[in-house]
Amino acid sequence: MEIDYLDDINGHDQNIVRLYNFNKAEAILFRDLLKETIIKNKQKLDVSKVDFIEPRNCNLIFGLFKSDEGVLTKDNENFFCILTLEGFNKMIELIEPFCKKESKGYQYLYDIDNPIDLMFCPSATYDY
Repeated sequence: MEIDYLDDINGHDQNIVRLYNFNKAEAILFRDLLKETIIKNKQKLDVSKVDFIEPRNCNLIFGLFKSDEGVLTKDNENFFCILTLEGFNKMIELIEPFCKKESKGYQYLYDIDNPIDLMFCPSATYDY
């Protein structure tokens, strides 16, 4: 699994942090890591410290917050995905299909009006 940041992907100021290039086994590992670290232990999850995730041009830290804000950054290198417990539970539901079978599709992991989306994409290519 890899992570990167893509700036203005469609000419409409749509930016994405993308978790991509993974198989079903890594999707399961990622889902279980979110469940264990954030939902059960209420701790932050820094993807740069996860063995099976290779950062390309950015880092992402997941953390609980009192409101769903999505992915935020000050420098386009260090990103913070801040959601409520309910927001993370929804994210896990959105990841679940990738844990059941290999897939070529992709999924945005939240629906928040925010300049940066978070994409879960098993293949390295997708169509916008």
